[in-house]
Amino acid sequence: MSPVAQKPHIIVFANEKGGTGKSTTAVHVAIALQARGARVAAFDLDHRQRTMGRYLDNRAATQKRVGRELPIPRHATHDGETLARFEETFAQLSEGSDFLVIDTPGRDDRFARLAAERGDTLVTPMNDSFVDFDLIGQVDPDTYKVTRPSFYAELIWDARKVRAKTDGSTIDWVVLRNRVQHIEARNMRRVSEALDQLSKRVGFRIIPGLGERVIYRELFPKGLTMLDAGEFGGMGLSHVAARQELREMMAALALPEPTQAPVTMPLFAA
Repeated sequence: MSPVAQKPHIIVFANEKGGTGKSTTAVHVAIALQARGARVAAFDLDHRQRTMGRYLDNRAATQKRVGRELPIPRHATHDGETLARFEETFAQLSEGSDFLVIDTPGRDDRFARLAAERGDTLVTPMNDSFVDFDLIGQVDPDTYKVTRPSFYAELIWDARKVRAKTDGSTIDWVVLRNRVQHIEARNMRRVSEALDQLSKRVGFRIIPGLGERVIYRELFPKGLTMLDAGEFGGMGLSHVAARQELREMMAALALPEPTQAPVTMPLFAA
């Protein structure tokens, strides 16, 4: 892969439905990139919940409390109101960064749409259910065949057209299957088939995400991620499996290599 150019590679996490693990995944991607040696900034557009911003604030507090250096991206939260503030913060975080990770609200938001138009990689996490699938496509209730794209797929199509007209670039749209359950095999198969149909129709990639694990909810108060081996103590089998999921997800995202030399950290160590 070619090195990241001076302009940061912009990764936008966007889904107008909540409860898909969007912010948790965004934080893990940002930390994983910084731990590789990349210069990473993070921009939280959800000024109400501010999940990514609070996650990284918790991480900074843990670093101070334990006296151990942790990779922490520069980050800021939008006020949710003014375009001038959005542009100013966007420019500040982009300067000197290899990657800018943007977390958007789980609702329709004009700044989320603006971010989507600027994204190089657009990540839409979804759970394995037709409730979540309905965001991007509609299916026949009897055959489960895709009948048409939904409003969000059309929104991303419009964002791609804007981006192509603006600078001739393309947006790599990635649908991330988060919180996949190892039950209801028939439902999972139907969702998989519908995703395959729709991906060919509207042009997105499908990759595996993070599983439904209690550990992710327990990490938030301390701002830790599955990469922070030294802060866990004993590692159980579920932790090892979660790290494997993260490793596979990062590989599947196929992001550019950072320009900085990698740092030496115990990433993904058992």
